[in-house]
Amino acid sequence: MRFLRVFFLTMLLVIPLMGGRANAEPPPPAIPGLPALPDLSGLPPLPDASGAILPGLQQWIDAVIPAPPINAVPQVNSPTIEIAGITPELATLRSAVLPAPVRDPIFDAWPADLDGLEPGRLIEVRDVTATASALVLMPFDRAVLLKFRTTDAHGRPSYATATLVIPVGAWQGPGARPVLVNNLPIDGLGRECTPGYTMAHGWDSEISVTDYIPPTMQLALLRGYAVLVPDHEGPWMAYAEPVVAGHAVLDSIRAVRGLLPDDFGASRFGMVGYSGGAIATHGAVKVMPEYAPELIDVVAGAAFGGVPADYEILSRSMNANLASGVFMGAVLGIARERTEILGRMNNLAQWIATSPVKDLCASVFGAAGLLLLPIDIAANFPDPLNSDFAAQIYRVTKMEGMKSPVPLYIYNGEQEWWIPAEGARNLFREQCALGVSAVYRSVLGEHVIAAGLGFPEAMIWMDQRLQGVPAPNEC
Repeated sequence: MRFLRVFFLTMLLVIPLMGGRANAEPPPPAIPGLPALPDLSGLPPLPDASGAILPGLQQWIDAVIPAPPINAVPQVNSPTIEIAGITPELATLRSAVLPAPVRDPIFDAWPADLDGLEPGRLIEVRDVTATASALVLMPFDRAVLLKFRTTDAHGRPSYATATLVIPVGAWQGPGARPVLVNNLPIDGLGRECTPGYTMAHGWDSEISVTDYIPPTMQLALLRGYAVLVPDHEGPWMAYAEPVVAGHAVLDSIRAVRGLLPDDFGASRFGMVGYSGGAIATHGAVKVMPEYAPELIDVVAGAAFGGVPADYEILSRSMNANLASGVFMGAVLGIARERTEILGRMNNLAQWIATSPVKDLCASVFGAAGLLLLPIDIAANFPDPLNSDFAAQIYRVTKMEGMKSPVPLYIYNGEQEWWIPAEGARNLFREQCALGVSAVYRSVLGEHVIAAGLGFPEAMIWMDQRLQGVPAPNEC
């Protein structure tokens, strides 16, 4: 049903832009009470027969589609965020595109004293053992949902959640029980899309197959490792924003060490992630030296694949094709933290970004890719992906030149067409040049096939790091 709602909503908004009469016809009778359409005679024409986007399309869209009514979304105890240069209208739009509350304070409510808390400080703990089996799918001892202080993309206090799953039985290996940080590809715009919400509330239709396949959590628990699953998009569900995700991941490790210092204060932590989870893992290793230097000797390594490391590359590979729905959703997620993007949205984009689409998961809003639409139809200026404005977003999200302080295992499908291996190979070369111990594996297949074929060796590499085996260096 959600798919149908999104599909028909998109069609209703887009068909008026795409349509045109092959032969001239007399205009239909005027409908009493409706305003006349604006005079479009002075505007440039629609896209030509080749499908090329002409410079006036955005202006044409705004002339045809009126601006939506913008109503701020109430956020429980949310602080007033001061953003330099933001207009009152843009501030209201930002509030309107934020995710709706899910009526659970641990996910919705902003703590009143965040300014006085250190990053990683626990705010609330809830036992979710009874409901977590919806995602764990195997016996475990207990699961606890943690809410903790973190930091947004601009250094302001924020909060995040994560779930710690502890296996059955005592740890039989040397030292303290290792912890695998499983950064799942949340890829969602609504808080119900997070694994934390699922484990706190039980089975839900928003569960994604990528929460179970590959079976990272299950294999780690069988190995005797605890598993930490961060909700790394933060309270604003800033999908694809790597700085927010990196902060949330690192602060989830701090929270676990603070909650159970006797059990995990001396543990090795290892981070894994694929696709959207690789965004979080990549962000965490890049910001660690400055943001959480005390964790450098705690994190044994990071393994990630299907790596969206360079959004400039993705702007060429995911736009105007079947991946365009996911690409546009990621732009909205980033815009929740980087408000300047919202000021470049046209009326059509504002209608969609303030509609129920803003709370959907990628398994649903990704279906808009069936329309093969370019992101140009959502911008209020020509050629947005090749603009100086876009170049600035590419730069800050790429985090180029920032050295990982821990060993890396990077893999990517060689036949990838949406997340090309070029980005992962460039990241490997960059980290090698910076002196990081790193391994790169080119895996057969596109995104889905490579996820399966690349998983076993990545997990073997991570298992060795958690066992204390020194990391190989193939630079």
